[in-house]
Amino acid sequence: MADMTIPVIRTAVVPVSEVLDLRWQVLRPGLPRESAAFPEDGDPAAFHIAAYEGDDPAVLGCGTFFPEPFPGPAPGPLPGSTASAYRFRGMASAPAARGRGYGAAVLRAGAAEAAARGAGLLWCNGRTPARGFYERQGFAVHGEEFEIEGVGPHLVFVREARGTRQARRAGAVGGPP
Repeated sequence: MADMTIPVIRTAVVPVSEVLDLRWQVLRPGLPRESAAFPEDGDPAAFHIAAYEGDDPAVLGCGTFFPEPFPGPAPGPLPGSTASAYRFRGMASAPAARGRGYGAAVLRAGAAEAAARGAGLLWCNGRTPARGFYERQGFAVHGEEFEIEGVGPHLVFVREARGTRQARRAGAVGGPP
């Protein structure tokens, strides 16, 4: 019988050095390692979330969060102003961990930390193929698809930093929200 154990996912705020290798391997394969370093990494208000399986030190998911105004007026009924928005980028999951809740855990932890720091909105330029993942986490598409040269098609995704009931349900796999 196959092992049906749900992993215990642990998240932590970590230094950028902890997430850089996974970010590079997943998001910038074939490019120099320094291509995975972002200008926002040096922002003192930025923080990085890593996800792990239990006590294993291998980073299986990551994301970087930093204050950046939402590009344009806050969409629809979302509260918050452009001054209280946090953007995230560098979302990555190790190939063996995909579909197991690590990305959702990174978003939950990052959203909670951003909200604790005063964010009303959470947004990103996400890869178009990840649309379903972001929508399951309570994000809505804002605007039209655009191309980032050398990376591919993207959409802007946005939601309340505190999340929605749907996002909390969707991210409940593998541990408490």
